[in-house]
Amino acid sequence: QVHLVESGGGSVQSGGSLGLSCVVSTITYPTYCVGWFREVEGKGREEVAAMDADGNTFYSPAAKGRFTISKNSADSTYMLQMVDLKPEDSAMYYCAADMAPSISPGPLGRCGLEYWDKGTLVTVSA
Repeated sequence: QVHLVESGGGSVQSGGSLGLSCVVSTITYPTYCVGWFREVEGKGREEVAAMDADGNTFYSPAAKGRFTISKNSADSTYMLQMVDLKPEDSAMYYCAADMAPSISPGPLGRCGLEYWDKGTLVTVSA
């Protein structure tokens, strides 16, 4: 239903910045939400940020104030700009999307981020 192609990530020192991009395409219906979650081995999934179809943005407490999700109005590219990165931000970051709102609200509103790409690694060194 949805095809996601993520790019960006890499390694940076603490306090540095990185950007992630995600090109989203669908066959039939537009996405409801696009966003990112991250995973650290052994710690499970952590929602990071999302934007719904109305342009509303949602952030986890860890991301708020440092991460910004945006969309290029000319195409279906979403960006996650991350500044003031910390070692605890190190993780695999997955671009993800929904085709419909979640039944129950979660960390990112009704963005459940059910479909995701293969992920990209972000490493922040102290």
